[in-house]
Amino acid sequence: MKEYAHQRKLRRLMIPVPVLTPRLSSLWLGLVTPLYARTGRKLVESLRHPTIVEDPSAGLTFRVRPRGVRQAIAESLRNEDQAYAETRWSDSISASVGGNKTRSVRLGNRLIDTRSAIVGVNPCDAFRPIQKIGGSAGWYYANWLWKLRGFLDLLIGGVGMRRGRRHPEQIAEGDVIDWWRVEQFESGRRLRLVAELKLPGRAWLEFEVKERGGSSVIKQTAMFDPVGLLGLVYWYAVYPLHALVFTGMLAAIVREAQRPPHT
Repeated sequence: MKEYAHQRKLRRLMIPVPVLTPRLSSLWLGLVTPLYARTGRKLVESLRHPTIVEDPSAGLTFRVRPRGVRQAIAESLRNEDQAYAETRWSDSISASVGGNKTRSVRLGNRLIDTRSAIVGVNPCDAFRPIQKIGGSAGWYYANWLWKLRGFLDLLIGGVGMRRGRRHPEQIAEGDVIDWWRVEQFESGRRLRLVAELKLPGRAWLEFEVKERGGSSVIKQTAMFDPVGLLGLVYWYAVYPLHALVFTGMLAAIVREAQRPPHT
């Protein structure tokens, strides 16, 4: 637990508890961690058994080589990041989140808010305003709030909104868009941005467009990976404001997509 906290840059105070059965411990784990209670119970019950290897014959029989807890935790965190990077979060939440819907869930340690809207244009036209987002075009809704957030980030030594974007329409992975960086891009289909603000965690914003019966579904997904209690407090404190801004932004993107390209 201490090593995990160290690698996630968390501060944790260990408090000894006089009487706590494995069952109660597992229920507590299920409440305050992403673990299921049944899994936590097995982990807690195993703590009563010694796990020091005294017979080295397994090392001669099998090709598997043991590693220290530090390396194991580091690799687990890397694998988790890679798995999330390859996942379409809106699909992993629920295939039923289709048109004009909103859903907020917790997926492991990540907090996810996804919204969707149907627009009566083809996917290429639906994606057009998304590809222009940021920079001089702005964020389609409450731009003054985006600028205020960037200014607050500058005050604490962050990047703010100063960077703009490389090109008003062209996008490539690795590009900067205001305080975001393009993590994944599929022309006409998908844009995933990772925040480079100073935050108590990591944040992503993803737009995905899919064709549906002659129309298009635009999915907008915000994900936050909080670091410690401060990260959770931050997410829930700003969630009402995020809900307002992201709802307005998605509605504005739909309106922009419905306009003829030459206007």
